[in-house]
Formats: sequence, C-alpha cells, structure tokens
Amino acid sequence: MCEAGCILASGCCRGRTLPVLNIIFGAAAAAERYDRAQKCSQPAATQTAEMSESGSQEPAAAPNGSSRPRPPVGNRVTVVLGAQWGDEGKGKVVDLLAQDADMVCRCQGGNNAGHTVVVDSVEYDFHLLPSGIINPKVTAFIGNGVVIHLPGLFEEAEKNERKGKGLKDWEKRLIISDRAHIVFDFHQAVDGVQEQQRQEQAGKNLGTTKKGIGPVYSAKAARSGLRICDLLADFTQFSERYKVLAQQYKGMYPTLVIDIEGELDKLKDYVERIKPMVRDGVHYMYEALHGPPKKILVEGANAALLDIDFGTYPFVTSSNCTVGGVCTGLGMPPQNVGEVYGVVKAYTTRVGIGAFPSEQSNDIGQLLQTRGKEVGVTTGRKRRCGWLDLVLIKYAHMINGFTALALTKLDILDVLAEIKVGVAYKVDNQTIPHFPANQEVLHRVEVQYETLPGWNSDTSAARSFDELPENAQKYVRFVEEHVGVPVKWIGVGKSRESMIQLF
Repeated sequence: MCEAGCILASGCCRGRTLPVLNIIFGAAAAAERYDRAQKCSQPAATQTAEMSESGSQEPAAAPNGSSRPRPPVGNRVTVVLGAQWGDEGKGKVVDLLAQDADMVCRCQGGNNAGHTVVVDSVEYDFHLLPSGIINPKVTAFIGNGVVIHLPGLFEEAEKNERKGKGLKDWEKRLIISDRAHIVFDFHQAVDGVQEQQRQEQAGKNLGTTKKGIGPVYSAKAARSGLRICDLLADFTQFSERYKVLAQQYKGMYPTLVIDIEGELDKLKDYVERIKPMVRDGVHYMYEALHGPPKKILVEGANAALLDIDFGTYPFVTSSNCTVGGVCTGLGMPPQNVGEVYGVVKAYTTRVGIGAFPSEQSNDIGQLLQTRGKEVGVTTGRKRRCGWLDLVLIKYAHMINGFTALALTKLDILDVLAEIKVGVAYKVDNQTIPHFPANQEVLHRVEVQYETLPGWNSDTSAARSFDELPENAQKYVRFVEEHVGVPVKWIGVGKSRESMIQLF
C-alpha cells in the first residue's frame, strides 16, 4: 500500500507494480496481475453497464476485446424505506411512484405494518398488501421475506375494496411467493402471552402489535415454520406439521388455547383462493428483472430504527427493514437495486416503548401529536413525538445509502415560532460520532440541538418549492446539508397533490 492508500491497482503506483511483482511472483504471474490492475484502475463508467431509457441496464462490453461479455443486469428496482421508527409516510411516496409503476413489492414484515393512502378523498389503510396495488394497472408481489396471516390478508383487501374502486380485481393482480411463511392464529395468541409475561417478569414489555410477527419469525429461524408452498402441497402432511407446532407452543405456554381443527378447516378453505396467486417467487422475480423493461417498486415496511440488527434492540421488529432485506426478502441480487429513497418525517415519532433521544414530553410533544394526528394505523396507540433527530437519519443513511429523501408532514410545523433540530449526541459530556447500540447508553444521550426560526404561515397550499416560506425552505436545506442527501419530495398535506417534487 502506498502513501495514497492504493494496493498496486492505483494509477500512482502503476509504474512500480511490474518490477515488484516480477520478484515475488515471477514474470508470468506479474504480467497477469499487472493486466488485472490496469483493468481495475479504469474509470467506473467504462466498467459498468450502460443504463437504457427504460431503467434497465444493457450488458457492458467485455474488457480488452474479450469474447466473454458480462451478463446484463436487467431492470433495476426503486426502493422506498423508512428512515426513523416508522409512520414516516412511506405509503404516500409509494402511491406517488406507483402511478406509473408496473409492479410493486413487499419484501419483509407482516400485517404489523401500517400505511395510509388518500386517493380522491378516500383513505385506504394497508397492512400486508403493497399499497401500490391501489393503481389498477399494477401487479403486487408479496415476497418470501414477508410473513402472511391469511385471514388478515383477505379482511384487509375486502375492507379497502368496499371503500372505493382502487382495489378492483385485486385477486387477479396479487402474486404471493411460495416461500413466504404463514402466520397462524396461535402465533398471535403467543405474541400476547409473551408480552404479558415480559410485563410480569421485567415490569415492561416490548410494545409489539400482537400480530404474531415475532413468534412466526422465531419459528422460521428455528426451522419449524410452515410456508405457503407447504399449504398448497399435501394438506395431510401440512396438518400433521401444524399440529406438532401447535403442541410445541402449548407445551411452552400451558394456558394457551388453540382451536387446532377450527384453524385447519379455515386454512383448507384458503387453499383454493390463494392457489392462483402463488408462484415460485425466485423465478417470478428473475423473470420480472430480466424480461421486458419494467418499473418495479419495493415498498419497505417498518423502518431503519426498527430493524432487527440495526434498530434500537430489543425494541425492534423481527425482520430486516433496511436495504439488505430487499435482496433477501425478494430473492434478487444487489446489482438490481437502483434508487433508494429514505422517507423522513419533519419531526420524529415512535409507537410503544424504547429509547427516544429527541422526545418532547411537554407541550411541544402534545402539539405535534395533536396537529399531526399521530395515532398508529395498526395499533391505534398514540405516537410519542419529538424534534427531528438528524443523528439517527444519518445513521439510517449509513446503512441504506439513500439516493434521495422525502421530507413529509412539513405543514405540521407551520405554527411554531422556532424549531429545534438534533444534530449531535453527547454521552458523559463527550460528543460521540455514532448512534449507540446499547439501550442504556441511548437513554443517557444528551441531544445537541440547533434552533431554526419557524415560518408561522400555512404551507398546505404550496405546490412548488418557491411557494414555501423562506424559513421553511431553509429548514429543508438544513436537512439536506446535514445528512448529505438531497430532498426530492416535501409533503405538506395528505393528498397526492400535496407532495412537492423538487427534481
């Protein structure tokens, strides 16, 4: 490694590479490695595939005239992810992008998620279905990383179908991966029992949605879970495995009541209903990526700070809701990930318990909760509210590599004379350069704020950046500068029209 940090592949060392390698490896090996080093040092533009107008990628030319061209990358997917603790407005961004999408995917989580979309003054609530299905031209795909409670899926679809025309022919437009795990009624019952035990034993619970998400992901990791493909294969074998799993849970939780035969009867009824929707998910996704040009959208559930690995553990969900979960939850390679949009609320909210450094347990928090109508879509619980925390947004960006941000609910701040923004953390009077992993440390964090002037005027009618008050514009630019990612959309209301697009 030279002073500049290169390892025999950088242009600065190219002249010295061959003599050194001659001594170490011999002339033939040196020539081969030198040739490889020259290829590595070529500009990235000559190595990567050319992007076509459709968003797909053309195969890159083989280097140095080789007769072996690289395989085409195919279509790239656009990913929408939450950058806080959820409830940022991902559904609205997805709804905007889904208007000209061909396919919208869910890659993780279950019906513990909650997305609200308003179309033609009708409010639709989604939990398990990709909210992009509201576009009648879209095919919705539920990937292998999602856990599915079948009664919940059909109840949700039918409830939204009654509200308006958005879900017309939804059963013909929904594809389900055969590798997705099934959430049973007893998983939900177990979730409730576990929460009660945590409360009794430790004096606090995790604040789960009691939708069975943790227990079913636990069963998946323990290799005792059952998948959609099992349900559709041999129902007798499926029933036997179901009964074994139910008895295991009854052994662990003696008070648990499970209607084994009743649930099996219901599941048998669902077989014929879901059979037309089920595909081999890996093959289906591959064909979508490498077939004709398509606009494919991935709708993340939950958010970065709820990720099982990177969230505020243990007060997290049970899946990877960061960008890595897109690949594992859909069965697709990372080179097919295109734009990654992070959705950020203009302030911070959290449902349930767990550390929340910028929380305002005062009049400010109450004002944000009231003006923002901060009530959980899934749980109905009031959300805790606080100032925007850019430390955790930057942390989410480190993990996800956001290419742009959507800043939502800016209008909720319209009435504030001044607005604080968290820009750094101190622990024991020392500024720390990272987001703490340990909950106890996170509880001791002292947030360093910058105070910005408010704008004291209504932004809800603004439809362009220039129509926003000057101080509102400065607030947006402040976020961009501190996170290092451009803001592409600004939300100033509930409807599609209230999303201002900057570029």
